[in-house]
Amino acid sequence: MHAPGLPRASVLLELDLTEPPVQSEPEDPLSRLRARSRRRLAPTLRALHQAGTDPRVGGLIARVGGPLPWALMEEIRLGVAAFRASGKPALAWAETFGEGPGEMAAYVLATAFEEVWLQPGGTLGLLGVAVEATFLRGALDRVGLEPQIEQRHEYKNAADRLMRTGFTPAHRESLDRLAESVFEDAVTAIAQGRRLDAPRVRDLVETGPRTAAEAHAAGLVDTLGYRDQAFDAIRARVGTDAHPLFADLWHPRRRPRIPARGRGHVALVDVVGTIVSGRTRPTPTGRLAGSDSVGAALRAAADDDGARAVVLRIDSPGGSAVASETIWREVSRVREAGKPVVVSMGRAAASGGYYIACPADAVVALPATLTGSIGVFGGKVVVSDLLERLGVATGAVEHGARSRMFSPRRPFTAEELERLAALLDAVYEDFVAKVATGRGMTAAQVEAVARGRVWTGRDALGVGLVDHLGGLRDAVRIARERTGLPDEAPLRPALHVPPLARLRPPRSSEDPRATASVRLPALADLTAALGLPLGEALLMPAVTVR
Repeated sequence: MHAPGLPRASVLLELDLTEPPVQSEPEDPLSRLRARSRRRLAPTLRALHQAGTDPRVGGLIARVGGPLPWALMEEIRLGVAAFRASGKPALAWAETFGEGPGEMAAYVLATAFEEVWLQPGGTLGLLGVAVEATFLRGALDRVGLEPQIEQRHEYKNAADRLMRTGFTPAHRESLDRLAESVFEDAVTAIAQGRRLDAPRVRDLVETGPRTAAEAHAAGLVDTLGYRDQAFDAIRARVGTDAHPLFADLWHPRRRPRIPARGRGHVALVDVVGTIVSGRTRPTPTGRLAGSDSVGAALRAAADDDGARAVVLRIDSPGGSAVASETIWREVSRVREAGKPVVVSMGRAAASGGYYIACPADAVVALPATLTGSIGVFGGKVVVSDLLERLGVATGAVEHGARSRMFSPRRPFTAEELERLAALLDAVYEDFVAKVATGRGMTAAQVEAVARGRVWTGRDALGVGLVDHLGGLRDAVRIARERTGLPDEAPLRPALHVPPLARLRPPRSSEDPRATASVRLPALADLTAALGLPLGEALLMPAVTVR
């Protein structure tokens, strides 16, 4: 059976969103092997935005359910909306929308589809948005660890989790607004997708969770059915011979080459993970974005005559202040070379992540992107009491009154605390000044939205920290517009080192292989990934804008 008015198609585009797609291609062979069964985000978004015009593609079906980061969900939702603009059918099905953290985001994504199916035995846990915080001070006191941390300023709540046993008013205010902003956007999206009034959606949230039958009766889902029935239903509209193909495996038909005078591309530079000095590398607790690797990619883009603009894709909670400044300098140099830099923010561009974004020509954030946190903290965790309880004796010899200032085996002296405060004040003032220059604001205007506070992308737009709401494709479109590139101008990685080439030693620090060598995670990587002060601060003096 085939729906009249539609050409017979051979492909049914398929998404599996029960776990988040891989956002950046792993650089080392081991990570690639682990990620081989997961879908990839970039080609998935390309398919959603482009496959609607492909006559071979008849429709879209997606399996949803399972936790999704809010910002990632929003970016995929933009792609679904673009596909639906083609008029082709789009159906989302779920075994269940559970009650766990992040499950509501999966349902919000489903409402972007033309039809929402739910398995008869499933549930719809439409419960709202909550942000939970864990405070470690009580546990640290019990084991004999004393955090000595200075923060700039009251909203810099990463330090609060170590220093306190509960919310400060500023910490609670910040998190409450984050949750409220995300919740407001979720209600609006559901209301539009399900053609309900916003007050009705809020009432449904307050009275959940619901069985599948109750969700259907409330108009939250269209059909109760199983996977095979959902596939049969969409095949009845696009053609029974249409075979499913994961969206990230779809490729557009070859197009004629762009004439020589129109050649050029947009260079893509990824900053994914905690920002640290050195190379980008994987660790057992997550990816580290190394300033050496990111800087090399930005230099490659600046030197490439074919790269007419740069899109800096940031998904980072921050990290080392020094490493962030190193990347900031390279971003500034790309602009000095006459090439626009457009930032695309993913789940987070906070602290160091925002530090490296502020000099860009334009900043694009998703509504739920964690943005800002213009602030700094630093210090150490003193272990002397713990060692004493364990019966561990220590000794030291020193030359220089402050040679052990950052040693975890003794507390700061009053004079050392003064110097730490002066260091943090200097970093904070410099951070504010850089944001003011990059964003065209006064220092006073930045100070009013800084002080360590985190904003959602939507709220950050209102206070002047970002320029546009949208995803990666919006950032690429802006980059093309600013350079006069045609719509079909490609997006290419600024720097690519083939795996085999990485095995050869670099010839100099300018050799791309110097920033892309493959190695196994080391202990230092693990401690850096943990963040300050539980990680690096136990090993060395450091300041973080995380």
